[in-house]
Order: sequence, then C-alpha cells, then structure tokens
Amino acid sequence: MIDRYLFLRPWLFCLDPEQAHNLTLTNLDRAQRWGLLEKFLTQPLADPRTLCGITFPNPVGLAAGLDKDGKHIDALAALGFGFLEIGTVTPRPQPGNPKPRMFRLTQAQAIINRMGFNNDGVEACVARVRRSRFWQSGGVLGLNIGKNAITPIEDAASDYVLAMDAVYEIATYITVNISSPNTQNLRALQGEEMLRALLGSLDEARKRLSDRFGVRKPLFLKIAPDLDHGDINLIADLLMEFGVDAVIATNTTIARDAVQGMEHSQEMGGLSGAPVRMASNIVIKALKARLGNQVPIIGVGGILSGADAKEKIAAGASLVQVYSGLIYRGPDLVNECAKALRNH
Repeated sequence: MIDRYLFLRPWLFCLDPEQAHNLTLTNLDRAQRWGLLEKFLTQPLADPRTLCGITFPNPVGLAAGLDKDGKHIDALAALGFGFLEIGTVTPRPQPGNPKPRMFRLTQAQAIINRMGFNNDGVEACVARVRRSRFWQSGGVLGLNIGKNAITPIEDAASDYVLAMDAVYEIATYITVNISSPNTQNLRALQGEEMLRALLGSLDEARKRLSDRFGVRKPLFLKIAPDLDHGDINLIADLLMEFGVDAVIATNTTIARDAVQGMEHSQEMGGLSGAPVRMASNIVIKALKARLGNQVPIIGVGGILSGADAKEKIAAGASLVQVYSGLIYRGPDLVNECAKALRNH
C-alpha cells in the first residue's frame, strides 16, 4: 500500500493542504464502503496492551485532529489502529480560524496548522460516533474536548464540563486538550491556578457522571512540548493529585528553530511532524522521571517510522499516537509502528 501512497502523494501535495486532507478522507470513506481497504491493507496487528483499565488491541493510535467530527471513524479504524481519538470537539459548533490555515513544510516533513478547533459541535459528533460500526463493536474510541473560542478563558471549565457531559456515555476515555496554540489563551490553562481549578471542576463532574452511568471513564490530559522543567513537574503533580488517568505528550509546538528559513516557517500556528519529535521525547522523559509508574504516558509527536515509535516507548511512553506521519508516509506507517513495538 505504501508504494501506492507514494505514487499519489505528489498529486495530493499539489493541492491546498486542507483540500487534500478532506479529499483523502472522503476517498478513504469510499474505499472502506467498497471493501477496498480490507483487500489492499495489511490486517491490524494484534498486540494487546492494558492501560487505565482499557485493553488496547495494539499500542498505535490515531492522534486527535485528523477526524475532528467523527465523520470518518470506520474508514480510519480499517487502517490498523489499536485506538482512535476523535476531536477536538467543543460544546457549540464553530468555524475555526480563517483559511488558509494549514501549511506543509515538506523539506522538514512537517505541518503548521492554525485550524482553531473547527467542528460541528459535540452533539453532532456524538451522534456520528453512535452510528459508527467501530463504536458499536466496542472499538477503543477517545473523545478529545476543548473550549469554544468565544468563551472567556476564566469560564473555560464550564465548556469542558459541558463537553464531558455530552461525550461521557460514548467515550472509552476523554482527553482534555489545554495545549493547542490555536485558541487564544488556551495554553494559560497549563498554569497552576487555572489547571488546578479546571481539574477540580472535571473531577467533580466525573464523580457525578460516574454515579449516573455506573462507570468511571478514564480522563487524559494533553499537554504542550513548549514547557520548562518546572512546568512539567507542576503538571505531573497535579495529575496525581486529581487522579487524572494518563497524560498525552505532546501537542504541536510554537517553536520554529528547526524550520528557520523554510517556506511557511513563519506562519502562525502549531508545528507538527518530524521537528517536534525530540521536544516531545524530552517532555516524555521528564514526565516519566516525575510520575514513575503512577500515571501512564501516551507519546505523540514526530513519529514517521517504527524507530521513532520505539523512541517514544524508550523515553517512557506506554502507547503512541500518529497524525502528521500519515501525511508523509501513508497508511503503512500504522502497521510499521505496531510491528516495531511488538515485545516493547
């Protein structure tokens, strides 16, 4: 399949990145409906891992951002992922930032995006999840939640609680995204006072929802790579204090050191792909040193090969997620990473 993708990639890369993204997913849906994915793709690798009370069929997941609205769940599941993370979804629909808002830095195998949590709102996403065969058959599906752009940062907790209320019943786990650089002031939620207040509100909401549904759903937190050692230790301590089940490290970076002078390198937004690999690994190592085995880590950022996935595990992650690597490597990356992580 990878040879086919490498044949198609130059054509896709002639298109606007967001247009190519949407076209690829639309055709992936069509191929899945016609049964072509099963015919041409390697079957998913069985390598179960148990984390936070969840059994993941293999340790390679889809990172949030690729399917913000849950429109392509069954097609993406056919690529061999052990789990999918959908979102970021917000309580109310919003268009996101003005276009263009996605840029390729091909020389660096990187992407800059400033999408801005564009989505149809959490209720529409939940309805799509319920219709998906993957969810109906018990697939591991995380829901990544955020705040609306118009909600003042001091009221952010109310948006996260509203989103948690909406996704709780259908999510295998819930990820709290406080690390996107594309919603104004969102990363301020990583500071001690705001993060403590947010996690306190979510902890109370989860207790209420656990009583209502008779199950305690795991809560994950997704953090940025642009944190200093003190910030990482502070976040790690708060994770343990509030019983957050896992941490996803990391989101995109606002740093541009690795892409200086390249076309589009000065565009505003989050940089993902190969340039964020080392920054992500540094954060994972620091988290592991502070958390030990108390809170597991999911490693994401710059995975473009099986060797990159193994680096994340060596740094201290228990599972990995990919996104930008799919743009540059195609669907065979999923099984390449899963095979590399067998027995790791």
